[in-house]
Amino acid sequence: MFSPRVLKSASSLMCRGFSTGQLCRQGKAADVAEVRNRLREIVGASTNWKDHQQALAERTSLSQYLAQSQDELPAKTMKDSAVEAHLPLGSQPALREKYLNYHNSVRFGRILEDLDSLAVLICYSHTWNKELKRSPLSIVTALVDKIDMRKNIIYPDCDIKFTGHVTWVGKTSIEAKMHVSQCHDGAYTDVLDATFVMVARDPENKRAAFINPLKLESPEEKAIFQQGEINKTRRVELSTASLLKVAPAAEERTLIHNLFLNTLDTRTVSFRSRILSPNSVWMEDAKMKGLEICHPQERNIFNRIFGGFLMRKAYELGWANACAFAGCRPTLVAVDDIIFRKPVEIGSLLLLSSQVCYTEGMHIQVRVHTEVLDPLTRQHSTTNVFHFTFCVEKDIPAVVPQSYGESMLYLDGKRHFDETMRSQG
Repeated sequence: MFSPRVLKSASSLMCRGFSTGQLCRQGKAADVAEVRNRLREIVGASTNWKDHQQALAERTSLSQYLAQSQDELPAKTMKDSAVEAHLPLGSQPALREKYLNYHNSVRFGRILEDLDSLAVLICYSHTWNKELKRSPLSIVTALVDKIDMRKNIIYPDCDIKFTGHVTWVGKTSIEAKMHVSQCHDGAYTDVLDATFVMVARDPENKRAAFINPLKLESPEEKAIFQQGEINKTRRVELSTASLLKVAPAAEERTLIHNLFLNTLDTRTVSFRSRILSPNSVWMEDAKMKGLEICHPQERNIFNRIFGGFLMRKAYELGWANACAFAGCRPTLVAVDDIIFRKPVEIGSLLLLSSQVCYTEGMHIQVRVHTEVLDPLTRQHSTTNVFHFTFCVEKDIPAVVPQSYGESMLYLDGKRHFDETMRSQG
């Protein structure tokens, strides 16, 4: 839920307070490229690799400006963090090339990168201290709670508008909601709604840091904030009920057992003899893998790999997996529950594994797991887990688990799919 009053104020807010700086050009909202430039200014990062490392080393002195408690910080309003940014695909053909895919639509992975940058800027807008030249906070993405698509086609030659603001704050974490729309035939139409959760840390990104409380100015804003509380409670409940922690529910156990029985070979009396039902695929045969060498070009303002880059790569692998599985072009329905467990360092070998883990009707649920490999120690560390829901225009085969581990992936995929359908229903 967005506050129309707050979002309507976004453009004017770009021209005063924190967002003034380099983000306002004669009363106009920023281009997406300016958002990233402004983020570099906020933390003192450089576009030069060597200078960048030195600038971040100098950030340690900013620790003296951190608040010792949230009570020391002035309350901010939702309007204080309202930001608007434009992606001028209609007027800049050179930029269009970066976003164009071979279906003559927009590469959604690029939109994910832009959303991640904007979410960080929104949170810096909320925490900005105009008395300081640079922010002592390191604000990073903790998770993507939800991205719901509102249209199937994003035109590659029409301008896109991003708006958003802070909707909930804790002591060290912030929820930011964003709305994306596109100008087509003279009017803006909805593209997607996104909810990100960010965390504030100290200048060295080693421990949590306090952020400004949120001042609610209307019943509408109180309702938005309450929804943030509900979202937080839901995330805690989902984490508590994770299949990595507790056994499946009774009906889930029955579902898995029925899938098992349906694959037994009736000609033999053996639990080991398994056959596929018609129009089915073993989960083992519905995978796709990828590898990325993490170069400095993909770094964020804190000298780690940019979260938006990780989301783009995971999405593109997940999309390719769904495409190969269905035998046709899939359309994204939702992005759900992306968790950033561990930062990815420059120079890492990033391993990506995509799995079609659940199907229903024309829908495909894909899970992408990413991990870094240390080539010296050969140790693997999970960094992210991504969940994507796709739709195609024909019925698709059912995926069938064989092992207990695959069965848990199947149930986890079903849970995410059911949650997506409930939220969109």
